[in-house]
Amino acid sequence: MARWKKPTKEEILENRRTLAERARSGDLTLPGAVAEIRKGFGMTQAEFAKTLSLTRRQVAEMEAGVANPTLETLVKIGRLFGFGVGFVPSKSSHDF
Repeated sequence: MARWKKPTKEEILENRRTLAERARSGDLTLPGAVAEIRKGFGMTQAEFAKTLSLTRRQVAEMEAGVANPTLETLVKIGRLFGFGVGFVPSKSSHDF
């Protein structure tokens, strides 16, 4: 399996800033966020799973958009990048 170089602290911070901006703009899905957080740390699915006490299959299913993760799992994943879990307005939402 091909391995890539682990990112520096500065690269991790830049990855976090980029992901946060995408979240603010509404241009981020859960599967994409999970994959980008994992890749932002330079981890394989297996490494990421071990860090979160999950299985590699659970991570793969989240990244594929077929999993139904618990709130606890989402909080663990978000915490890695300093994110919280909450409701945000979608691009298609209308003023009430």
